[in-house]
Amino acid sequence: MCRNIRPLNNFEPPATQDEVAAAALQYVRKVSGTTRPSQVNQEAFDAAVHEVAHITRHLLESLVTSAPPKDRDVEAAKARARAELRYAR
Repeated sequence: MCRNIRPLNNFEPPATQDEVAAAALQYVRKVSGTTRPSQVNQEAFDAAVHEVAHITRHLLESLVTSAPPKDRDVEAAKARARAELRYAR
């Protein structure tokens, strides 16, 4: 599950709300041990996703770096190259 959580800091353009929400969802899924909560737990699950996304957005806005912003296309190409090496067997 957590393999889907990607670094979101220092990108140009900055991480979108959808990316932050997706990371929050993956985190809550991992911590709760379920991908789909029962109906009785759905409200708590959704609230946790919302709160994690909210605090993640605050974190990303607060972080300071002197490194130049990363380019999403370049980072995606690097990930594809790593995957090709990993799965080329």
